Amino acid sequence: MLVHTVLNDRKISYTLRRCKRKSVGLTINHEGLKISVPLQASVSHIESILQQKADWITKKLEQWQRKKSLAISWTHDAIYPLLGEPWRIALKPSGEIEMARHFVNENANMEIAEPSLPQLCSHHIEKFVMAWYSQQAITCFKQRIAIYAPALNLPVPPFRLSNAKTRWGSCNSHGLVHLNWRLIQLPLHLIDYVVAHELAHLIEMNHSKAFWEVVKSVYPKYLEVRKLLKGYG
Repeated sequence: MLVHTVLNDRKISYTLRRCKRKSVGLTINHEGLKISVPLQASVSHIESILQQKADWITKKLEQWQRKKSLAISWTHDAIYPLLGEPWRIALKPSGEIEMARHFVNENANMEIAEPSLPQLCSHHIEKFVMAWYSQQAITCFKQRIAIYAPALNLPVPPFRLSNAKTRWGSCNSHGLVHLNWRLIQLPLHLIDYVVAHELAHLIEMNHSKAFWEVVKSVYPKYLEVRKLLKGYG
Protein backbone atom coordinates (compact mmCIF):
# COMPACT_ATOMS: atom_id res chain seq x y z
CA MET A 1 0.00 0.00 0.00
CA LEU A 2 1.35 3.43 -0.96
CA VAL A 3 1.28 5.94 1.91
CA HIS A 4 2.36 9.57 2.20
CA THR A 5 3.87 11.54 5.08
CA VAL A 6 5.96 14.67 5.68
CA LEU A 7 9.51 14.37 7.01
CA ASN A 8 11.71 17.43 7.55
CA ASP A 9 9.23 19.57 5.58
CA ARG A 10 9.45 17.18 2.64
CA LYS A 11 6.61 15.06 1.29
CA ILE A 12 7.64 11.41 1.32
CA SER A 13 5.83 8.48 -0.28
CA TYR A 14 6.50 4.97 0.95
CA THR A 15 5.25 1.43 0.51
CA LEU A 16 3.67 -0.03 3.66
CA ARG A 17 3.54 -3.79 4.19
CA ARG A 18 1.90 -5.46 7.18
CA CYS A 19 3.20 -8.90 8.03
CA LYS A 20 3.94 -11.32 10.86
CA ARG A 21 6.92 -9.64 12.49
CA LYS A 22 7.61 -8.13 15.91
CA SER A 23 9.27 -4.85 14.96
CA VAL A 24 9.20 -2.18 12.27
CA GLY A 25 11.67 -2.59 9.41
CA LEU A 26 12.75 0.18 7.04
CA THR A 27 14.36 -0.43 3.66
CA ILE A 28 15.57 2.23 1.21
CA ASN A 29 16.77 1.38 -2.28
CA HIS A 30 16.33 2.49 -5.90
CA GLU A 31 12.58 1.87 -5.59
CA GLY A 32 12.23 4.22 -2.61
CA LEU A 33 11.22 3.71 1.01
CA LYS A 34 9.57 0.47 2.08
CA ILE A 35 8.26 -0.18 5.60
CA SER A 36 7.34 -3.57 7.01
CA VAL A 37 5.31 -3.47 10.23
CA PRO A 38 3.57 -5.92 12.59
CA LEU A 39 -0.03 -6.71 11.65
CA GLN A 40 -1.46 -4.72 14.56
CA ALA A 41 0.88 -1.70 14.38
CA SER A 42 -1.07 1.55 14.65
CA VAL A 43 -0.75 4.43 12.22
CA SER A 44 0.42 6.70 15.04
CA HIS A 45 3.17 4.23 16.02
CA ILE A 46 4.39 4.00 12.44
CA GLU A 47 4.38 7.78 12.09
CA SER A 48 6.27 8.17 15.36
CA ILE A 49 9.05 5.88 14.13
CA LEU A 50 9.23 7.72 10.81
CA GLN A 51 9.64 11.06 12.58
CA GLN A 52 12.35 9.60 14.82
CA LYS A 53 14.21 8.36 11.73
CA ALA A 54 13.44 11.45 9.61
CA ASP A 55 17.04 12.63 9.21
CA TRP A 56 18.30 9.18 8.27
CA ILE A 57 15.43 8.55 5.85
CA THR A 58 15.73 11.86 4.01
CA LYS A 59 19.51 11.51 3.80
CA LYS A 60 19.32 8.00 2.32
CA LEU A 61 16.58 8.98 -0.13
CA GLU A 62 18.68 11.90 -1.33
CA GLN A 63 21.66 9.58 -1.82
CA TRP A 64 19.59 7.21 -3.94
CA GLN A 65 18.20 10.14 -5.92
CA ARG A 66 21.73 11.28 -6.74
CA LYS A 67 22.67 7.78 -7.84
CA LYS A 68 19.57 7.55 -10.04
CA SER A 69 20.39 10.91 -11.62
CA LEU A 70 23.58 9.35 -13.05
CA ALA A 71 21.90 6.21 -14.36
CA ILE A 72 21.90 6.33 -18.14
CA SER A 73 19.05 5.24 -20.37
CA TRP A 74 20.13 5.10 -24.00
CA THR A 75 17.02 6.71 -25.47
CA HIS A 76 16.56 9.82 -27.60
CA ASP A 77 14.52 11.63 -24.94
CA ALA A 78 16.70 10.78 -21.92
CA ILE A 79 18.45 13.39 -19.80
CA TYR A 80 22.26 13.20 -19.84
CA PRO A 81 23.87 15.16 -16.96
CA LEU A 82 27.02 17.16 -17.69
CA LEU A 83 28.73 19.04 -14.84
CA GLY A 84 25.50 18.71 -12.88
CA GLU A 85 23.33 20.24 -15.62
CA PRO A 86 20.76 18.41 -17.79
CA TRP A 87 21.53 17.86 -21.48
CA ARG A 88 19.62 16.07 -24.23
CA ILE A 89 20.05 14.94 -27.79
CA ALA A 90 18.82 17.69 -30.12
CA LEU A 91 18.31 18.12 -33.83
CA LYS A 92 20.40 20.55 -35.88
CA PRO A 93 18.77 22.50 -38.76
CA SER A 94 20.82 20.26 -41.06
CA GLY A 95 19.07 17.20 -39.67
CA GLU A 96 22.11 15.94 -37.74
CA ILE A 97 21.95 15.27 -34.02
CA GLU A 98 23.89 17.12 -31.34
CA MET A 99 23.94 17.53 -27.57
CA ALA A 100 22.21 20.63 -26.17
CA ARG A 101 21.32 22.00 -22.75
CA HIS A 102 17.84 20.99 -21.65
CA PHE A 103 15.69 23.83 -20.36
CA VAL A 104 12.42 23.79 -18.44
CA ASN A 105 9.90 26.62 -18.40
CA GLU A 106 9.72 27.02 -14.62
CA ASN A 107 6.73 29.41 -14.72
CA ALA A 108 4.59 26.95 -16.63
CA ASN A 109 6.32 23.89 -15.13
CA MET A 110 6.61 22.52 -18.64
CA GLU A 111 9.47 21.44 -20.82
CA ILE A 112 10.30 23.75 -23.69
CA ALA A 113 9.20 22.14 -26.94
CA GLU A 114 11.95 20.78 -29.17
CA PRO A 115 11.90 19.52 -32.76
CA SER A 116 11.03 15.84 -32.98
CA LEU A 117 14.01 13.55 -33.36
CA PRO A 118 14.41 10.70 -35.79
CA GLN A 119 14.06 7.22 -34.33
CA LEU A 120 17.51 6.16 -33.18
CA CYS A 121 18.54 2.73 -31.97
CA SER A 122 19.98 2.49 -28.45
CA HIS A 123 23.36 1.35 -29.80
CA HIS A 124 23.64 4.45 -31.98
CA ILE A 125 22.64 6.70 -29.09
CA GLU A 126 25.11 5.05 -26.69
CA LYS A 127 27.97 5.42 -29.17
CA PHE A 128 27.10 9.07 -29.86
CA VAL A 129 26.62 10.10 -26.22
CA MET A 130 29.68 8.22 -24.97
CA ALA A 131 31.87 9.92 -27.58
CA TRP A 132 30.49 13.25 -26.37
CA TYR A 133 31.05 12.37 -22.71
CA SER A 134 34.63 11.24 -23.41
CA GLN A 135 35.46 14.43 -25.29
CA GLN A 136 33.97 16.61 -22.55
CA ALA A 137 35.74 14.62 -19.81
CA ILE A 138 39.17 14.80 -21.45
CA THR A 139 38.87 18.56 -21.98
CA CYS A 140 37.59 19.26 -18.47
CA PHE A 141 39.95 16.94 -16.58
CA LYS A 142 42.96 18.26 -18.48
CA GLN A 143 42.04 21.81 -17.46
CA ARG A 144 41.51 20.90 -13.79
CA ILE A 145 44.77 18.93 -13.56
CA ALA A 146 46.59 21.91 -15.10
CA ILE A 147 45.25 24.04 -12.24
CA TYR A 148 45.88 21.72 -9.29
CA ALA A 149 49.23 20.17 -10.27
CA PRO A 150 51.17 23.48 -10.16
CA ALA A 151 49.40 24.35 -6.89
CA LEU A 152 51.03 21.21 -5.43
CA ASN A 153 54.39 21.97 -7.08
CA LEU A 154 53.94 18.96 -9.36
CA PRO A 155 54.57 18.64 -13.07
CA VAL A 156 51.34 18.05 -14.98
CA PRO A 157 50.98 14.25 -15.00
CA PRO A 158 49.51 12.13 -17.80
CA PHE A 159 45.99 10.85 -17.23
CA ARG A 160 43.55 8.39 -18.74
CA LEU A 161 39.82 7.92 -18.51
CA SER A 162 38.67 4.89 -16.58
CA ASN A 163 35.43 2.92 -16.57
CA ALA A 164 35.73 1.69 -12.99
CA LYS A 165 32.47 0.74 -11.30
CA THR A 166 33.41 1.65 -7.73
CA ARG A 167 36.25 4.19 -7.90
CA TRP A 168 36.22 7.81 -9.03
CA GLY A 169 39.95 7.93 -9.54
CA SER A 170 43.30 6.28 -8.93
CA CYS A 171 46.99 6.75 -9.62
CA ASN A 172 50.04 4.50 -9.69
CA SER A 173 53.67 4.74 -8.67
CA HIS A 174 54.61 5.72 -12.22
CA GLY A 175 52.63 8.94 -11.92
CA LEU A 176 49.76 7.96 -14.20
CA VAL A 177 46.37 9.27 -13.04
CA HIS A 178 43.10 7.53 -13.90
CA LEU A 179 39.84 9.49 -13.66
CA ASN A 180 36.43 7.89 -14.05
CA TRP A 181 34.64 9.31 -17.09
CA ARG A 182 31.41 9.42 -15.03
CA LEU A 183 32.90 12.30 -13.04
CA ILE A 184 31.98 14.58 -15.95
CA GLN A 185 28.34 14.11 -14.98
CA LEU A 186 28.95 15.68 -11.55
CA PRO A 187 29.21 19.36 -10.55
CA LEU A 188 32.67 20.86 -11.06
CA HIS A 189 33.52 21.19 -7.36
CA LEU A 190 33.23 17.41 -6.97
CA ILE A 191 35.54 16.86 -9.95
CA ASP A 192 38.03 19.28 -8.43
CA TYR A 193 38.08 17.31 -5.19
CA VAL A 194 38.82 14.02 -6.98
CA VAL A 195 41.56 15.67 -9.05
CA ALA A 196 43.14 17.19 -5.94
CA HIS A 197 42.82 13.84 -4.14
CA GLU A 198 44.56 11.84 -6.86
CA LEU A 199 47.31 14.41 -7.40
CA ALA A 200 47.97 14.40 -3.65
CA HIS A 201 48.71 10.69 -3.97
CA LEU A 202 51.68 11.58 -6.18
CA ILE A 203 53.15 13.14 -3.04
CA GLU A 204 51.77 10.76 -0.39
CA MET A 205 50.88 7.28 -1.69
CA ASN A 206 48.60 6.53 1.26
CA HIS A 207 45.74 8.00 3.27
CA SER A 208 47.80 9.16 6.21
CA LYS A 209 47.38 12.43 8.08
CA ALA A 210 50.15 13.86 5.90
CA PHE A 211 48.15 12.93 2.78
CA TRP A 212 45.03 14.75 3.96
CA GLU A 213 47.12 17.80 4.82
CA VAL A 214 48.30 17.85 1.20
CA VAL A 215 44.71 17.64 -0.03
CA LYS A 216 43.65 20.36 2.39
CA SER A 217 46.40 22.69 1.16
CA VAL A 218 44.70 22.99 -2.24
CA TYR A 219 41.14 21.96 -1.37
CA PRO A 220 40.27 23.22 2.14
CA LYS A 221 36.64 22.01 2.02
CA TYR A 222 37.60 18.43 1.21
CA LEU A 223 35.73 16.90 4.17
CA GLU A 224 32.43 18.48 3.17
CA VAL A 225 32.77 17.58 -0.50
CA ARG A 226 34.01 14.08 0.28
CA LYS A 227 30.71 13.40 2.06
CA LEU A 228 28.74 14.75 -0.90
CA LEU A 229 30.67 12.54 -3.31
CA LYS A 230 29.85 9.43 -1.29
CA GLY A 231 26.20 10.14 -1.97
CA TYR A 232 26.79 9.40 -5.65
CA GLY A 233 28.08 5.91 -4.95
